[in-house]
Amino acid sequence: MFLKITINYLKNQNLRLAVMSILDRVFKLSAHGTSVRTEITAGLTTFLTASYIIFVNPSILSVTGMDIGALTTVTCLVAGFATLLMAAIANAPIMMAPGMGLNAFFTYSLVLGAGISWETALGVVFISGILFVFLTLAGIRERIVYAIPISLRLATAAGIGLFIAFIGLQNLGLIVSHGSVLVQLGSFHPTVLLGLFGLLLCVVLEVWRIKGALLITILTISMISIACGFSSGPKGFLALPPSPYPVIFKLDVIGALKISLWANIFAFMFVDLFDSLGTMLAVCREAGMVDQKGEIPALPRMLQADAFATVGGALLGTSTTTTYIESASGIAEGGRTGLTAVTTALLFFISAFFSPVIASVPTFATAPALIVVGVFMTRGIGQIDFYDFQEAVPAFLTFSLMPLSYSIANGLAFGLISYVLIKTCLGKVSDCDPFLVAMALFAAISLIF
Repeated sequence: MFLKITINYLKNQNLRLAVMSILDRVFKLSAHGTSVRTEITAGLTTFLTASYIIFVNPSILSVTGMDIGALTTVTCLVAGFATLLMAAIANAPIMMAPGMGLNAFFTYSLVLGAGISWETALGVVFISGILFVFLTLAGIRERIVYAIPISLRLATAAGIGLFIAFIGLQNLGLIVSHGSVLVQLGSFHPTVLLGLFGLLLCVVLEVWRIKGALLITILTISMISIACGFSSGPKGFLALPPSPYPVIFKLDVIGALKISLWANIFAFMFVDLFDSLGTMLAVCREAGMVDQKGEIPALPRMLQADAFATVGGALLGTSTTTTYIESASGIAEGGRTGLTAVTTALLFFISAFFSPVIASVPTFATAPALIVVGVFMTRGIGQIDFYDFQEAVPAFLTFSLMPLSYSIANGLAFGLISYVLIKTCLGKVSDCDPFLVAMALFAAISLIF
């Protein structure tokens, strides 16, 4: 009996080692200084931090008349397939899903504002994605990234850090809206205090270098919340996902080719361009994907995945798909390769069947993770020379306007425009890369329209 158990153990051990070896070769884990356990933990952390998209995206897009059940399933499918695409093409620990802000633009500016059908709006997204693919395959998007000065790249990472921390503080309830001063300190309700305890716990675990600190915090606060009655536990575990048929492949490309919609096509393209570039620059720096020359070797492949995901998302029936800043939470947990993305993608697929469980994780439980990630991402701000105003002012506008305007794209746009204008007024326009000048012009156009 003992011999049989030993043989079975050795067989299982050999199988486990073989799987570990395959994963190491496929995702180059050793070369990136990571492990299977770390990558899976990072992928789970990214998923838990960003799982709100499963509920928020359908609620926004359904205002257009789209079927909310179908949108829930499509959101899980698009997030899963797009993130797998990122892993397969770029081996990067980055998640993709229908973009927040872009879905609001789709609903309130395009469908309700311009008075067109949601089918035509999906056609607009599809055409903007095709243009994105062209710019990417032509190498223009990559060229644009390296035209951005290092000060603005650092400011972008810091701005996104402030932005994501601001979202975390709002989710926590510590910062609330106010009519005359816009925002103010919220009341110290029990859930706010529990969230602040979570923040303290997360910081202590990080100082002690405990692996999975963010994930441990999210799960701990969720369980305490359920035990104290602050949030309800999962109402069941399994549920068949609604059919995606009401929205899948329903886009109207011909209707979207009207001249009156060209401005909207370019608006989607520009907003996604700045949003995705800002996110990629920030998370790649945090993930150690930047080489000694300040370049990102995997960037061309990441941009390709991003472009194809937008086209695929429109076909499946959702607004523009983009890279997610919540990827930084997984990167903060040590995620460095596509295995992190694969883990996140599989969880999105599975979540289509386990939505009751995901719904039981309250927003104030994930808020501490967002705040801590914000701290991680602002570390590079000290490398900006704030005594040189021609570098400092554009950088300041970049990182301050991202949280204040609630848009990564707006912050980066103002940074680009101000940088070029200041250099031009100083007679130093030759210091600006031609692509930087063109990008600043496009940024101005996107802000106007």
